[in-house]
Amino acid sequence: MEKGGKKKILPIVGICALLLAWAFAAFYLSQYIVAYPLLWAFGKEWLGSSIGLFVYTLISYVLAVVLIVPAPRLINEKFKTNRDELGLSGLPTWTDIGLAPIGYIAATLLALGLISIFSYFPWFNAVENQDVGISLINTGWDRALAFVRLVVIAPIVEELVFRGWLYGKLRAKVAMPIAIFLVSLLFGIVHGQWNVGVNVFAMSIILCGLREVTGTIYAGILMHMIKNAIALAILIFFPSMLS
Repeated sequence: MEKGGKKKILPIVGICALLLAWAFAAFYLSQYIVAYPLLWAFGKEWLGSSIGLFVYTLISYVLAVVLIVPAPRLINEKFKTNRDELGLSGLPTWTDIGLAPIGYIAATLLALGLISIFSYFPWFNAVENQDVGISLINTGWDRALAFVRLVVIAPIVEELVFRGWLYGKLRAKVAMPIAIFLVSLLFGIVHGQWNVGVNVFAMSIILCGLREVTGTIYAGILMHMIKNAIALAILIFFPSMLS
């Protein structure tokens, strides 16, 4: 019985590790694939501008979706993904709209709790700023580009990849708590900064919960947009709140 159990568990562990590794690698690989040609073609100064950062974000995120969602099907037909697995069945509902702000409040409270715990560790800096190109925002045009980049593109792509493709694949193989933890852990890691990682880890737990409750990622996309919009507004208009 034990041997049979181990035989069943090991392939599942391998599949989960492969899914996580693929999502992580493709997410980062897309950034390098896009960054170097843009640097070569337009230079560092342009890429560091508001419009350059917008173009880089748009192309790299689109490429990440292509690499993570449809590309594996080219390797083997069994890797194909349908709309239900991506959490894109049907259309957004009033329930999705209503749950989004509730989810935002829950994620904020959970993040505050986790950050307060991590603050006991000397290596954890709870107020370390995240570089999202705020220094480039000097005009109304810059603000518009930052809004589309951070409040529209990022939430849609990140929800499609993490709570859509990755969570859908993992949820088909493992129990809900394990799938939520793995997705949220990877989501925190790819943000590359301790305080931001803890924050988005908490957010991802709630986002995965919304996916479970609604069966889609629509509520999660809306909640993610709300969170990023509020964070962007604070960074632009009330930066002293973060110091």
